[in-house]
Parts: sequence; structure tokens; C-alpha cells
Amino acid sequence: MSAAPKISALRGGHITLAAAADAFLATPRTANPNTHRAYASAIDRVTTLLGRDRPLAEVADTEIGTALTELWVASAPVTWNRNRAAVTSWLAWCRTKKHWAAPSVPADAERRKESADETRAVAQTTIHRLLSRRDIPLRERALWRMLYETAARAAEVLALNVEDLDLEHRRAPVRSKGGTTEWVCWETGTAHLLPRLLRLPDGTSRTRGPLFLSERRPVPARRPAAADICPHTGHARLGYDRARVLLEKYAGLDLHQLRHSAATHLGDAEIPLQLIMGKTRHKNPRTALRYVKPGAEAIAKATEAEPVKPGETSSGCLL
Repeated sequence: MSAAPKISALRGGHITLAAAADAFLATPRTANPNTHRAYASAIDRVTTLLGRDRPLAEVADTEIGTALTELWVASAPVTWNRNRAAVTSWLAWCRTKKHWAAPSVPADAERRKESADETRAVAQTTIHRLLSRRDIPLRERALWRMLYETAARAAEVLALNVEDLDLEHRRAPVRSKGGTTEWVCWETGTAHLLPRLLRLPDGTSRTRGPLFLSERRPVPARRPAAADICPHTGHARLGYDRARVLLEKYAGLDLHQLRHSAATHLGDAEIPLQLIMGKTRHKNPRTALRYVKPGAEAIAKATEAEPVKPGETSSGCLL
């Protein structure tokens, strides 16, 4: 009588979705706070939808695709691609680094084409009207004005803490894409709004914790890290997705358009490229030139300028 075939257990078959997510988010590749926050947001939403206590090995590829579709099917291509990439990176790490039995993002949940938008910069008058509207909550006006005046990335500004702010010199340190610490500076408009944003109902001001806060306290099931909770109010840090939705709701704009517009308007004001790169913190001039393109106002101004006639100087005098 032949012995029954042995069935070897799947490696990591006991690992739950939550445990696999936590292990991945603790790796050096997500050490940057901005990267960690973006990855955690996407992965946590997928694991919550699928069931955080389910074994990773029991989840099928099609379930991953269904979750991505249910969560972000109506999102812009850049949002879909960003969240899809986070989930793909997590599952690939589970398979290749930990050798756990894990699903993959299915082929039909493919990347979407991000169309190059040559009109992403918004006119200065439109920006100024938006930032002056009284029907918009203080938090949104402060966030949008800071994004525009600093020309910083939205994730960098949303990661700021109150204790990071140098209110006297109107600046704050941020962690850039490469993980280095750089400084962003704001103007009078943001300087006037920040003290109001930090004021508490009892007349005192917040001194620690996230600068931009969500409207409600987090529920116990989705409680963020302690560093992302305000010690004064108990409210969590405002997330990127919520900030994006609110700007779309009020103005029909994308968060990155504020940074793009700031760079374009500096170019329209004939600020040298080197200074614009210092403001936006681009290292490559070619990258900065994608943003620093003459807007409609600058083109109109150049069109109205009277050309210099042959034999004359720019002042109109004969040579």
C-alpha cells in the first residue's frame, strides 16, 4: 500500500493581509514619511476592503483587481496609477523578498495613460480669486495658499507639523522625494492665515502635531500612527485624497496645479530659471522647464510688445 503524497504547506500561509501590510510598511523603502503615508493609504484601503484578517495566500488575483476597481475606478489616471503602483510594490515584495504565497495585480487592471496637459497652469487672476473666496473654510484657504506660495508638493505640505513652522521667518523644513531636508518659504497671505488655523476654541494655540487636520476624530478601527494625531484635539492629519477631493469640489482643480501655476507665474514675471529651481527645488533644469512655460498672460504681453525695428535700439533711438 503506497503512502499518501505529502502536501507541503504554503510558505507564509498563516500571514494575514494586515500582517503582510505592516511588514512591508516597516521596510526602508517606505522610510520617507511622504512615501509611507501614500503607500499606507492605498494598501490599508485594499486590505480593509478584502478583510484584514484573511490569509494572504487565500486572496486571488481577481480579488485584487476588483478591489482596485471598486476603490478607484472613477479616479483620475494619475490617482489610479499611484495607488495601483503602491499595491503592486507591496505584493511583489511579499513574493520576491519574503517568498510568501501572494496574489498579483491582474493584467486587466493595467496602468492608465496620463495625458500630457499643456494648460495645467491656472491664470494668476483665477488663483487670486480662489484664495480670496470667503465661502471656503479656513483650512482649505490656508492649505491652498501655502501650496501656491511655497510651490511645494502637496504631500510635503500635508506632512508638516506645527513644531516645524518657523513663523517669524515664514519657512519650514520638508522631506523631499530623495529623503533630504529642504526648506519651503511662504508669503504674507499664508503668514496671516496660519495663526488663525492654529488657534483653539479656548483662545490658546496648537503647539505640536499635524498642521492640517481632518474634520473628525479617527475611528478606532482605522486609527493612524500617534505622530499623525493632534495632541490638542485628537483629530488626525488631513489626507492627500481628502485634500484632493475638496479642491476638485470647490474649484475643479488638481492639487499639483497650484505648484505648476506658481512655477509658471514666476516664469511669467521673468524670474531667472535658477531662482525658480531654487523655489521649486528641482535639480534638473530640463525637469523645471516642464513647469516653467509662458502662460496665456505672458504670451499676450509679448504679443502686445512693439518689436524693435531694424536700425533702432529697444528704446526706439536710431543706431
